[in-house]
Parts: sequence; structure tokens; C-alpha cells
Amino acid sequence: MRRLTLIVAVLLVVGWAVGLQVFASSLPDTADPATEKTDAIVVLTGGSGRLIEGLDLLKQGLAEKLFVSGVYRGVDVEELLRVTQAGGEPLARKIALGHDADDTLGNARETAKWLGEESYSSLRLVTAAYHMPRSLFEFRRALPGVEIVAHPVFPPLVRLDAWWRYPGTMSLVAGEYSKLLMAYSRVWLKGWWREISDWLG
Repeated sequence: MRRLTLIVAVLLVVGWAVGLQVFASSLPDTADPATEKTDAIVVLTGGSGRLIEGLDLLKQGLAEKLFVSGVYRGVDVEELLRVTQAGGEPLARKIALGHDADDTLGNARETAKWLGEESYSSLRLVTAAYHMPRSLFEFRRALPGVEIVAHPVFPPLVRLDAWWRYPGTMSLVAGEYSKLLMAYSRVWLKGWWREISDWLG
């Protein structure tokens, strides 16, 4: 039993490490020029660069409205525009905030509710490149009939070109990969439990 346990543990570690390498290699390192219009731009909070990029896209006329998901309660549009120095009353009328999400799954659910209220069928998703795979996974599940255009941003302190050389980036990428695995596992377990429940009647 000890030997079997050791073998299983080694296989799990090796599998996780190989998967991490594949995950890191699949992360985008550049963003294509934004030309395709969508009904909305959705920014996930977590870095100032994301919001600035979303506002720039809105100014370019690439969507009718900008939705910022996961904003701290008490923060309003005027304060966001003041902090980002984006200003302008016409711009403020095109921005909506979501205050209920505290994780990526919550972002997806919050956005799905807002999109339904606006009767929109397409969005441009703005978040950090390392966060994009998990965001797309959650958003595609929450919004199965919506066209989603990925728009990654690249925080200057996150070195994805050589992520293993930088402890901070390595920890960030490994943590994000583990969260993605947990998201996969959550969905798989939910489906498995549903099948068992149906079988039991």
C-alpha cells in the first residue's frame, strides 16, 4: 500500500507539472488589434490595466456599453472615471457596474444576469492573460448562447515569456492553473452527482 500510494502521488505530481507547462505555453503573449465590435465590453476587476483597456475600447466605439464586474460596494462610475482619469459625462452613461461578484464564477453569473437585462448577445472579455482560460471556461458555461471575444491584457510585472524564471510570476501561473483544475473538477463532480441522483431515481 505504501508503494502504491507513493506511485500514485508521484504520478499526480508529474501530471500536474506537465499540465502546468501546457497551460503556461497556451497563454497568449500578445493581443490582436481590436477591430470586431460587440454589444458589450466586460472588464473583470483585479488590475487597473484591465479597466483602462476597457475604457479605451469603449472610447473607440467597439461596443455600446462597458460592464465592470466585481466592483467594491460603494464605488460608483464617477469614482472609477476619476481614478482612471477618463472623465466625461457621455462616457459615464455607457458604463454599468456589478457589485455582487467576488470570484470568477461570480463574475460570469453577474455578467449573465446583466447581459440578459440588456438583451445583448455578444461581449468582449477583458482580463489578464493568465486569467483568461479560467474566465472563458466560466463565461462559456454561464453564457452558452453568447459570442465571447477574448481580449487579454498584460500586467507589466507578470513575465509570461519566461514565467519559470520569476518566482512571482511562477506562483501566479501555478495558482491560476490549479484554480482552473478546481473549476473543471467542480463541473465534473456536479455532472457525476446528477447522474447518480438520476440513476437512484
